[in-house]
Amino acid sequence: MKDPSVPTFYTNRALCYLRLQRWDLVCKDCSTAIERDPNCLKAYYFMGVAFTEKGNHDEAINLLQKANDLAMKQRQSYGDEITSMIRLCRKRRWNRQEEKRISQEIDLQVYLHRLIEEEKQRQLGQLRSEWDDGDVASSSASSSADASVEKKAAELERYHQEKKSELDRLLSEVDDRRKRRDVPDYLCGKISFELMRDPVITPSGITYDRRDIDEHLRRVGHFDPVTRMELTQDLLIPNLAMKEVVDLFLSKNEWAVDY
Repeated sequence: MKDPSVPTFYTNRALCYLRLQRWDLVCKDCSTAIERDPNCLKAYYFMGVAFTEKGNHDEAINLLQKANDLAMKQRQSYGDEITSMIRLCRKRRWNRQEEKRISQEIDLQVYLHRLIEEEKQRQLGQLRSEWDDGDVASSSASSSADASVEKKAAELERYHQEKKSELDRLLSEVDDRRKRRDVPDYLCGKISFELMRDPVITPSGITYDRRDIDEHLRRVGHFDPVTRMELTQDLLIPNLAMKEVVDLFLSKNEWAVDY
């Protein structure tokens, strides 16, 4: 390397490593580039991609968000490259959390099945114990008692099987609802990538969440983050149609409040 103080050399090599899928080397070179230039946009982006592929989604989102903030601040146009990677990373993180929840529910289902089975065996054992301790005088009485015990045992079997079936039905309903969990990209803001609560539209026709675009105008500058056209707060108009769509979605998907 001719000049190790130039961050571009490290980001160029990191890009090569990125295409070779050598994620640790990507992170190493990007870290070095950031040490030499804390505002090295490409380093944050490449390292965010690498962390995404390594499955470290929280750190990846922080890095990609930093890259996106720098792109806005430096007024560099990356199209949808950075934002689409943030959405991808958020979805992968969400899917991993879903997989964990599903695994926990399966463990819970197995555990509850075992408890029901143990309770059934305990009650059957108690029933047989009471029968063994009884004193039956005649064979006819003994035959009648046997039939009574068998009938009670069958009722216990049926009762606990119904409990298991009801448990499976409830968990299946939860699973069916969870399989449909997905927040459409068009309901998410283009800055925070979270579900919009107060959507507003700019003269360029781009919709943002009011909180996000207000913060952008205060901290970064008076321009549209996507189109780069001049923009001030008084030009923001509530997007009532989008607000209605978001409210309808939330009314049918309460889990999305925490998305």
